[in-house]
Amino acid sequence: MLLTKFTHACVRLEKEGRVLVVDPGIFSETAAALAGVQAILITHEHADHFDQDVVLGALAANPGLPVHAPAVVADALRAGAPATAGQVHNTAAGDTFTTAGFRVACFGGQHALIHPTIPVVANVGYLVDGALYHPGDSLIVPAGLQVQTLLVPVHAPWSKVAEVVDFVVSVRAPRAFQIHDGLLNENGLSFTESHIARVGAEHGTDFRHLAAGESVEL
Repeated sequence: MLLTKFTHACVRLEKEGRVLVVDPGIFSETAAALAGVQAILITHEHADHFDQDVVLGALAANPGLPVHAPAVVADALRAGAPATAGQVHNTAAGDTFTTAGFRVACFGGQHALIHPTIPVVANVGYLVDGALYHPGDSLIVPAGLQVQTLLVPVHAPWSKVAEVVDFVVSVRAPRAFQIHDGLLNENGLSFTESHIARVGAEHGTDFRHLAAGESVEL
């Protein structure tokens, strides 16, 4: 499986001619990410993970394209393009399904707490082919599973470095790459990733940075 990292939280997965994209948001290079896409997963409703106009455009352009998302996102897509409503599917923690030839299991259920005055929204983390885990905006550990590749939200208004490091240590994936890095400058990213890499290595995780547009074979 080929993983391509795009700016912030969007990733593209390819295998055997099939293409799955997770979280095409407003900070990401969505035209490149969605080229030839055969299925889309969306973790939650925030615009840095879900560019509604772009996803509606993808649905309109491809009548067979399935989109899987939490109910509030799915409802917004159905309302925005009723003609494509049958292509949009609700996801929730505990669900499993296959889309575009990729096996998907769902975890979590809610977004990490930003502040008590800010309502918590639904968030679904996706484990793809039993190997790669995209948690969206949460640090939920998929219990009882050996994740092979972890996508780590390295920085957000709802997190601190200690929590991110503990997440990496708890999952104990052999390899990890950063996501949710679009709000950090080069200096902040370097400091944050150095802590994750150092402590992660002590617990068996090889963490490394992927540049926007960079691909790696998993």
